[in-house]
Amino acid sequence: MSRCCRRVRTCAALLIGWLGLSCPAAPPHASAAEPLVVVRVEEDWELVVATPNPTSTAPQVTCALSPTSDVDAVYAAFELNHQSQPAFTPGGMQLQIWNNETPVSSHKFPQAGQMATPNETVRWTQTMALESGTLQFEITGGTSTTWGNFGGQGYLKAAVNTNLTDLNAYDPAVSVSNSGIGYAANRVEKLALKQVRVTLADGQVVVDATERLVYPNN
Repeated sequence: MSRCCRRVRTCAALLIGWLGLSCPAAPPHASAAEPLVVVRVEEDWELVVATPNPTSTAPQVTCALSPTSDVDAVYAAFELNHQSQPAFTPGGMQLQIWNNETPVSSHKFPQAGQMATPNETVRWTQTMALESGTLQFEITGGTSTTWGNFGGQGYLKAAVNTNLTDLNAYDPAVSVSNSGIGYAANRVEKLALKQVRVTLADGQVVVDATERLVYPNN
């Protein structure tokens, strides 16, 4: 079997496997000359906070997004209700780019309020895309009581140069396992990755509506 053909089967198996699809991930016309190439990933997240405490900046939440099967290279971290770069700041939100354990850049939302509304639900989308030799991360479509609508205005957006030619190694399990509540988890009712969408180079969009709980995790 040729390398190209193996790649088609591998990527199709990846998409079918971690997206739990009941139909083939490969379009009917896919062939060895047309390998499946993931070029964009979108993750829809939801955070429900039962009893926030602005006095102690509680809770503090971080969600990760990586183009590979780990966080040993470049990845993004999205912090809510706190900002840790370059020094700790209570409240607000911050999109950070890391290379393994080294901070690369940080981008904050201008509204720096702290969560104080009981039973507040925050929703947002974490995106990652390849474009002209760059890997772009952005928070879009955010809604909340504390910060209003956020994302998509350019504040929570960053790009780094990359040698990646696809995002085929993306795995939502990496996002889930590297996301969590760093402080005051007892004040959180739920943190979940609600849906994943991947866009292929041919424009096809593959959707996984499986909810993946980060907290509670049992």
